[in-house]
Amino acid sequence: MDEARDFLSRHFYAVGVDVLAHSSPWTATFAVAGGRPVIVGDLRFGVDVRVHAGELGAYHVNLPLTSGFTWHQGGDDPRRATRGIAAVYQPVGETIVDRWDGDCRMIAVKIARPELENQLAEILDAPVRGPVHLEPVLDVTSGTGAGWARLARMIAADAGTAGGLVGHPLIGPRLRESLVTGLILATGHRYREQLARRSPALAAPGAIRRVVEAMRAQPGRPFTVADLAGIAGVGVRSLQQSFRRYAGMPPMAYLRQLRLGLVHDELRLAAPGTTVAQVAYRYGFTHPGRFAATYRQQYGESPTETLHR
Repeated sequence: MDEARDFLSRHFYAVGVDVLAHSSPWTATFAVAGGRPVIVGDLRFGVDVRVHAGELGAYHVNLPLTSGFTWHQGGDDPRRATRGIAAVYQPVGETIVDRWDGDCRMIAVKIARPELENQLAEILDAPVRGPVHLEPVLDVTSGTGAGWARLARMIAADAGTAGGLVGHPLIGPRLRESLVTGLILATGHRYREQLARRSPALAAPGAIRRVVEAMRAQPGRPFTVADLAGIAGVGVRSLQQSFRRYAGMPPMAYLRQLRLGLVHDELRLAAPGTTVAQVAYRYGFTHPGRFAATYRQQYGESPTETLHR
């Protein structure tokens, strides 16, 4: 029990744990991926427990995969989370899992408060006053809730895989950004109507030029759309619309085209001993098969053929 308590305290929150129904022997299994600002865990205690986490200081979702648990936050009445209903916690308010069933395996997603609030502000192109106060329950049986749950389960499954993509410096930040944005779109909160009617202003060409210059200066950097919007000084939706207007494609598609061109040039002029994998990886292509297909579509030959020629 001390080991389990220490694990949760290191990766999530300083918690108190009380065993409610002893069973012997029992085994807790925990797997965690990511780090600040987003942590995803696949957790099972193996014995009925009560968990006192205090005030979290972060947004958090617990998604049961089996069985369920009872919880409450602040002065709210206890609620029951099951396979179809996830529990959504706010950064403020004392948080208690009154009974975590021993056979309940759950996906736990911790999102740093600035991460969610900044992403929401970027999407809206407007300041956000936090905390956002997400609805305390999320239906994951259909619609955007189900889509978000599938993404969370995929990332959690990757947590238990050695060398998984979530920990990779190129793709990991994008997966975690998608998880946060997806939660913003799937849950209820006071900004939902504003999100639905938001029509962002186009970014000025100078802002687009700054983004393109950043791409050219560091083509292999694992940029996310939020990174590029920050460079431009605009929101994500504004950046997307501006790139479509001035470049004819979204910013990430532009970045992919830029990288393909740089790989093509380097393969044509490559020194002996150079491999396609070395060049592709240096410019941010981490999936060899997908890269080769995209390259052939663009240049009418495989990257290996370009290298040999």
